[in-house]
Amino acid sequence: MSIDLPDPHDEEAGYPSKTQRKNEMKALQALGERIIAMSDAERARLPLSDDMRFAVEETSRIRSREGRRRHMQYVGKVMRREDLAAIQATFDAIEQESLQRDNAFHRLEHWRDRLIEDDSADALETFIAEYPEVDRQTLRQLIRNARSERQREKPPTNARKLFKLIRETAGL
Repeated sequence: MSIDLPDPHDEEAGYPSKTQRKNEMKALQALGERIIAMSDAERARLPLSDDMRFAVEETSRIRSREGRRRHMQYVGKVMRREDLAAIQATFDAIEQESLQRDNAFHRLEHWRDRLIEDDSADALETFIAEYPEVDRQTLRQLIRNARSERQREKPPTNARKLFKLIRETAGL
């Protein structure tokens, strides 16, 4: 009596092809590269095993191109044992935080530009209404100086100071 074992090269039986396995390994290596490129603080948030943390730390000590290539293959191998869904969820959370920070930054830049460009008191009063704890005297002085710099085509030193004041007032 012979037992019919599925052919490991048969894609219809559910086994991935060699090309699929290579593509998966390249994707895991690319994910490893992303993890290595992260800052230490961001990387600390990832749910990584001790083996993966060691492999990531080891990467910084490797100088030769071929050694790094082989090490990245090892990182891809270690990545197979990691919880990829949890890692991706953390990546998404970090990216979302970055987008929110960028949007807040753009809102503050918009406030700065609006305060400098709007000669009427509308923008200033609106800003003060939204942020009543702002130092009004410093705010008015920086706006006045930033406008003067812009008219004289000088470097935007006071515009930067104004942005810093707005950022500190907004708590970012």
